[in-house]
Amino acid sequence: MSRSCTFIKVSSLSAIALAASLGAAAAQPLSVVELFTSQGCSSCPPANANLIKVKDQPGVLALSFNVTYWDYLGWKDIFGKQEFTQRQVSYEPALGHDGPFTPQVVVNGHADVVGAAPGEIEKLIAASGRTSGPALSLDDGKISIGAGAAPGGHADVWLVRYAKGVVEVPVARGENTGRTLPHANVVHALKKLGSWTGAAATYPLPAAAGGLSTAVLVQSPGGGPILAAATD
Repeated sequence: MSRSCTFIKVSSLSAIALAASLGAAAAQPLSVVELFTSQGCSSCPPANANLIKVKDQPGVLALSFNVTYWDYLGWKDIFGKQEFTQRQVSYEPALGHDGPFTPQVVVNGHADVVGAAPGEIEKLIAASGRTSGPALSLDDGKISIGAGAAPGGHADVWLVRYAKGVVEVPVARGENTGRTLPHANVVHALKKLGSWTGAAATYPLPAAAGGLSTAVLVQSPGGGPILAAATD
């Protein structure tokens, strides 16, 4: 057998293995539920509690992004980061809002609700369905994205590190003085890894530190719809 035939055979086997892996990931698409919240906002605790109710539902990736623009009210949110605020701001034009507000729940990057009333988040999940973009998997230190349609020619690949579970935060000042607020799946880091153009691709997956869990989002740029999501 010639070297070229050997290369083709090995490549074909690798492609089959990659396709099988991606096919398994594609069998379980997710609904990505992002809560933009703040410990300095008196309206946020009910939405925090409602996110806790859905975080363990099958097929749901629930994430809490704590924003910074209410810090001036007297309490600096201990999880708040400017990049989380900017993520929320990027959503608002397409969602028909003049600016950000809390609480706000965004599902799959293209539909939103306040999220504080009972059942609001569940209804939005049911109406929005799950992501339906390229197959996506996280395995053996790499991110694998299958071929598919990239609206506008490219999409962003985001790495999310979050603390899975519920954490209680006592608040000593501001609008929630004296309250202990629960938070579900708090995001600690958000990083853009690169762009996906529609062709099958792999990216290195940096190791997580501090016991944090990992999620990867493939998303249309500028606060567009989330095309695919996967967790470790």
